Amino acid sequence: MKRILIAEDEPQIAAFLQKGLQAHGFTTTVADDGVKATYMARTEDFELLILDLGLPEKHGIQVIEELRRRGEMLPIIVLTVIQDVQDKVKALEAGANDYLTKPFSLEELIARIRVQLRYQRPLQSPEETVLKTGDLVLDLKQRSAQFKGYRIELSTREFTLLEILARQPGQVWTREELLDQVWGYDYDPSSNIVDVYIGYLRKKLGRGSIKTVRGLGYRLQV
Repeated sequence: MKRILIAEDEPQIAAFLQKGLQAHGFTTTVADDGVKATYMARTEDFELLILDLGLPEKHGIQVIEELRRRGEMLPIIVLTVIQDVQDKVKALEAGANDYLTKPFSLEELIARIRVQLRYQRPLQSPEETVLKTGDLVLDLKQRSAQFKGYRIELSTREFTLLEILARQPGQVWTREELLDQVWGYDYDPSSNIVDVYIGYLRKKLGRGSIKTVRGLGYRLQV
């Protein structure tokens, strides 16, 4: 599994990122200040750093500058509430690879992570990008799906939701967990959008493909 370092001092956002990335097959570690983030990025084997700029102890731009000064080529995605163009420019000029402003969509972050990892490993094998669960086959690179040998057309959100369910087909996911992972931590928790999209997937995969566990949530059964 690909290891990602999350440098984030807000516990709610750090927990959200960990859950979301782990649901997509990544291994995660959290550093809650800039000094720890710098040390861990230098001494441990990570494949990408998600970095908040407003970290205690050492500012995110200082973290980037030190890592690049020491020759560390670890891909860095900046994730911050700061929207000033000059801060974005400073982060990119210091050596950040990409930049995403809070509030953010987990779906967009996952896509940006995959872009950076693809740049780092252009010769990765097909096995690393294909997820198979029963009669369901998801091509994570092409964002395409097949079920029982037939291609099925999925929207971006449908694909992301199905990927989460397919990675752990026996696991029951609550509506709140799926809402967090697919639509973002700042989405209205009273929304019925999860149920709507589960309905979309059932129409394409068959009604028995996603089971409702009464009082708990949903699980994939293909």
